[in-house]
This record gives sequence, C-alpha cells and structure tokens, in this order.
Amino acid sequence: MTRIVNCIKLKKEAEGLDRAPYPGELGKKIYENVSKEAWQQWIQMQTMLINEYRLVLVEAKARKYLEEEMEKFLFTDTSEPPAAFTPPAP
Repeated sequence: MTRIVNCIKLKKEAEGLDRAPYPGELGKKIYENVSKEAWQQWIQMQTMLINEYRLVLVEAKARKYLEEEMEKFLFTDTSEPPAAFTPPAP
C-alpha cells in the first residue's frame, strides 16, 4: 500500500518514501514530511552541488555542507543552485 504524506517541499499530498533516507531525527523528519518526488529533486540538487563544488564526501566539512543544504532545500525556500550553474539548453 502506498503511503501518502503532505509534502512540505511540494506543498501537496504525494507518495511518501518507503523508509527514512537519512539517519537520526533529520531522517525521521524527512520520512514524515517529504515525498518521493521531492526527495528525487534533492538527489539531483545534491549531485549538482557535489559536481559543481567538487566536494569530497570523505571530508566532514563537505558532508556537513550537504546536510545543511538538504535541510534548506527540503524545508525552506532558501536553497539555490550553484552560482556558476547554467541549466542545459532544451
């Protein structure tokens, strides 16, 4: 059976995640408030941030940055793509 959540990112009811995608309280908050669609949007943004800023994920500083950006992206409207990013032409 599909689990429906009131997605805080998309501001609508949508299919929820199958499990918490992140550990701890933040993971629980994401599981309860973020849809699969919004999570996939975050994965795309995360990939862009890793590539544009050449983040090395074994570094604690890079992981902390991504966690902060994930919270901004999913729970506020303050997240922005990297300044140098230009979307591909259609």
